Amino acid sequence: MSDVTTPPRARRWPLVLLAAVLALATGFALAQFWPSHPGDDSPEAGFARDMSSHHAQAVEIAMLAYDRATTPDLKNLGYDIALTQEAQIGTMSAWLIDWDLLPTGSRPRMAWMPDGSGLLVNGLMPGMATPAELTELRAATGPAFDILVCQLMLRHHLGGIHMVDGILKATDDPEVTRLATAMKAGQQKEIVTLREILTTLGAKPL
Repeated sequence: MSDVTTPPRARRWPLVLLAAVLALATGFALAQFWPSHPGDDSPEAGFARDMSSHHAQAVEIAMLAYDRATTPDLKNLGYDIALTQEAQIGTMSAWLIDWDLLPTGSRPRMAWMPDGSGLLVNGLMPGMATPAELTELRAATGPAFDILVCQLMLRHHLGGIHMVDGILKATDDPEVTRLATAMKAGQQKEIVTLREILTTLGAKPL
């Protein structure tokens, strides 16, 4: 009786299947240690870059308020805004480093939002003060200064919240969602305070 041998090709199939299973298992294990990060053109990267620039102007205005406001509540609010938004800039900068991305990208500002290009006014992101408005603010004194700070910061916050709403719709990253949600909650509270100060000063929003 002759021996029945398994064809070479048939013998290889179990090895191929075993290799495929091992490759999948290895890939899954590696993914746990090296999770994917947002890319250079992602909404998360665009938000981190643009909101950092947006925050930087708010910090500038807030520091002027802390230094020169005659209304105590506005002086205190300026201090809080400056500290909070500087810390948030630090967090977003750390994201970009962690994602191995540069602080600036190749895409235009606001390109990460579907309606982003339409939100730019003379190259400025939503709510941002113009160079002329900042010059006027630096020259103002007394109640006129306090009023203009409130008006500019109020508009700035409203624009920032619009950007926050945009990233909350676009991202599923838990860290980005967490910070954006905190930004919105904090700025909504500050908007209430800014409106109250404006009312006390007998002025209205821009």
